[in-house]
Amino acid sequence: MRLSFKNRIALHYMIATAVTMAVAFTVVYFVVQGTVYQNLDNDLSFEAEKHTDEIRIVGDSIKIKNKKEWEEREHLEVQINPVFIQILDKNGKFMDNSPNLKNHVLAYNPEQKFGGHFNETLNNRAIRQVQIPIEQNGKIKGFILAAMSLESSKMVLLNLRNVLIVSYLFLLAGLYFMSRYLAGRGIIPVKVITETTKRITQNSLNERVILPHNKDELYDLSFSINELLQRIENTIERKRQFTSDASHELRTPLSTLKGTLEVLIRKPRERSEYEDKIKCSLTEIDRMTATIEQLLLLARLDVNSRTVDRSLVPLPHIIDEILSRHKTPILQKKLTIAFQKGVLLEEMAPQYYTTLIMENIIGNAIKYAKEASTIHIEIARMDSKIICKIQDEGIGIKKEDLNNVFKRFFRSDALNHKNIPGNGLGLSIAKKAADAINAKIYVDSEFGVGTTFTISF
Repeated sequence: MRLSFKNRIALHYMIATAVTMAVAFTVVYFVVQGTVYQNLDNDLSFEAEKHTDEIRIVGDSIKIKNKKEWEEREHLEVQINPVFIQILDKNGKFMDNSPNLKNHVLAYNPEQKFGGHFNETLNNRAIRQVQIPIEQNGKIKGFILAAMSLESSKMVLLNLRNVLIVSYLFLLAGLYFMSRYLAGRGIIPVKVITETTKRITQNSLNERVILPHNKDELYDLSFSINELLQRIENTIERKRQFTSDASHELRTPLSTLKGTLEVLIRKPRERSEYEDKIKCSLTEIDRMTATIEQLLLLARLDVNSRTVDRSLVPLPHIIDEILSRHKTPILQKKLTIAFQKGVLLEEMAPQYYTTLIMENIIGNAIKYAKEASTIHIEIARMDSKIICKIQDEGIGIKKEDLNNVFKRFFRSDALNHKNIPGNGLGLSIAKKAADAINAKIYVDSEFGVGTTFTISF
């Protein structure tokens, strides 16, 4: 049988409560039953002890004294719950009884020689009976049996049992519908979550689940779903950004490449012309390849920043390797590198991300530096942070462009330095790498004088 979530909650709650109520009602019934029997047994014991003083023992014979007075008293008194008395000898043989027993005999129980209460029947009616030994000089001479009707007590217990059973069934039925109603109200936030998630599509990922007022499990569920939606939205946004960036940046070199090839096939040309056009085409292909590699690197930084190797190496070693790779442009532009390592030769930094940061910033410093100028690189420690400054004497950045230098494909005053290659992705990569290791990049520049980048690890 397949039940809805609401009905399952109601059913489980009802089963748990049903077991609890069954135990509680059973305890109530047996407590009442024990109380009824205890009161009845106390009365029986009292009556038996009282009537022990009204018997006489002559040899092996035991008789009731003043039996006629007892009989007259019974005729004069209205007995609501009469007590029956019977005398037996030590072997259980009948000796005497109270007048109200008439010709009936109470049952003798050989196992109750030292007193005890038990249930019996008298004239097909239930009675409660006690059997107390009669002693003389420390010897048992016989037994006195006292009995009272158990009919009224059994009727009380029967009525109590019926009331508990009927109440139990009615309470369970009412409990089911009540718990079903409360369960329905309890899962309203779940319904809201379901309706919200049904409305969310790739074009409406900005919609979020409304958080409940109470910070309970449903609040945690809604919050987790919102975080999941945010991650999905970020992933799709990165996909869109990658597609947009790739199409934007590859459109120009593809158009250039297409135009060059179209010019080549219009008419026969000299070998030198073919070589020039092919070299131009190869340059555009290299440019597209570099752009695609940088875009893929940005995508990997967005997604896999937690899984990349974070092994530590000395920061000066990283900078030395980068300067070695750029040795050719440094010599061509006759640049001077003033690298102040100080005593911080063993300051450690994450190799992968630090290399990305330094490669792009130092590469830009070399690329935009003026001929025969100096690039200053300094490593210092401030409190618990490692500070690295890279200062060039280059073309500088306009003040109004400083807030945009880390945006993808942004190049400050690009039209005035078309001869400097680049696609505006380097500083974006550096910023992503810095975010991955909680580093900070600060830039300060004066247009026409130079630029200083400060990295805080």
